Amino acid sequence: MVRLPQLRLDELLEELQARIDAARGTRDRVHSLLEAVLFVGRELELEQVLRRIVEAAVTLVDARYGALGVIGPDGRTLSQFLTVGLTDAQIEAIGPYPSGHGILGQLIHHPEPLRLSKISDHPASYGFPPDHPPMHTFVGVPIRVRDQVFGNLYLAEKHGGSDFEDEDEEVLSTLAVAAGVAIDNARLYEESTRRERWLRAGAEVTNRLMSGGRPEDAMGLIAELAKEITGADLATVSSPGSDAGALTVAVAAGERAEELRGTVLPADGTLVGAAHAAGAPVHGTVAREGGATGPGGGPGVAVPIMTGGTVRGVLLLVRGGGRPAFSEAETGPLVAFAGQAAMAMELAERRADAEQIALLEDRDRIARDLHDLAIQRLFATGMTLQSADRFIDHPEAAERVRRAVDDLDETIKIIRSTIFGLRSRETASRHGLRTRLVRTVGEAGTLLGFAPGLRMEGLLDTQVPREAADDVVAVLGEALANVARHARATATDVAVVNDGRHLELTVTDNGVGMSEGEGGRRSGLRNLAQRAAHHDGRLRITAPPGGGTSLKWSIPLPDGRKGR
Repeated sequence: MVRLPQLRLDELLEELQARIDAARGTRDRVHSLLEAVLFVGRELELEQVLRRIVEAAVTLVDARYGALGVIGPDGRTLSQFLTVGLTDAQIEAIGPYPSGHGILGQLIHHPEPLRLSKISDHPASYGFPPDHPPMHTFVGVPIRVRDQVFGNLYLAEKHGGSDFEDEDEEVLSTLAVAAGVAIDNARLYEESTRRERWLRAGAEVTNRLMSGGRPEDAMGLIAELAKEITGADLATVSSPGSDAGALTVAVAAGERAEELRGTVLPADGTLVGAAHAAGAPVHGTVAREGGATGPGGGPGVAVPIMTGGTVRGVLLLVRGGGRPAFSEAETGPLVAFAGQAAMAMELAERRADAEQIALLEDRDRIARDLHDLAIQRLFATGMTLQSADRFIDHPEAAERVRRAVDDLDETIKIIRSTIFGLRSRETASRHGLRTRLVRTVGEAGTLLGFAPGLRMEGLLDTQVPREAADDVVAVLGEALANVARHARATATDVAVVNDGRHLELTVTDNGVGMSEGEGGRRSGLRNLAQRAAHHDGRLRITAPPGGGTSLKWSIPLPDGRKGR
């Protein structure tokens, strides 16, 4: 019987134990890798999937620090950078996240596994910024999603100070394959969820508008929904103004929203202006938009809200610094949402126009019935009473009949003024102030028995606000009605002048002037004075040297009020 030397036997036993330990270690590592794959694939939200990939990688290769860099749309820089192992204080001290230079950029330009014993020895190493923790050993692997490089895994500082081994690289490469599948699933789920949310958002905006909601409220809803769905920090909707070189922020939601509302943005030098001019989405970095600091230095996208080639507004979304840029996958549904919102706004306006037309037609019918039925019957009744006056012998009874005839005549004039007012409101919704003034003066000629003179100066259609224009037309109608009822004039002149600061309406007649007993006329003048006071203006009644009456109704215009 041959006996092996004791030393030889001990060596064999040690080698056998080492192989058993290695097999056990390999089994444990494979088990850990399978757990990591399950751990990563369990999530469906992309942000959580990326975070779990880094955490699993750090655990598998026993690294102190780990990071995952997502490559941006340009294919050269990092748009997102997630870290594990650094404290919040360290992250704040280091400063902005890397954009993809040095060793990190090496994997971007050459997407192959890279393993280093000392980072500083590599030619592409730039060193580390101040307050960055020391790192020596390094291993990085690319992550591919459907044959496209999505990003890279970076691991540094293996515990114990040893180098990363071939097995570490293989484990990370295997994890990267599983990570690519998990990322693809998360992106598909995110895209499906986002599409569903955009559809619900579009339906909500449409319902709000079609149920009679104001366009301003709908724009606010558009901003809120777009901000929520895209995860933006700021959302604004800007509308084109009368100045072709500027847009005004109508609504804002998110960071510094109050500061931005009402801000006038120049068309040049802003994303909003660029999107308005191009009629297409524009991406960029927004540091300051409209003089108000937004989420500093963050990515933004401006999308026009347009129908039929006409831009109705611009939706701007901004994310904070360090957050990912808006991808094409996000911009596409955003453009569709903006188009759907614009279509809903146009449909709502057409519906409002149809309702307004129906209202105006109803007013026209009422005015026509009053003229053709009520006035004619009152006139006939007055004629009957007037013809019966000669058969009445009692003086008091005859006086009462004459007063009744006068009352009927006054009632006819009131009804005619009402008809005039109804038709003036119809004209208001269809025409500018100049056209409305011409129409008012022309219709008053029927009551006066002659055509009044009319003079108009300055910008009346563009510089006079709608509410002021409505009051100007109402005051002119009342003034001309007073002339027809009381002045017994043979000539009347009307002047409407905008001198850039004030709007002045003057109505002058050559009649009998005013007497103290004209209570009804003075009551009407009080109404005109109240309309002037509502705009911080005033009413003046004077007697021209040649006789008659001169009425001057003057109000400051918005720009004129600022200059006072």
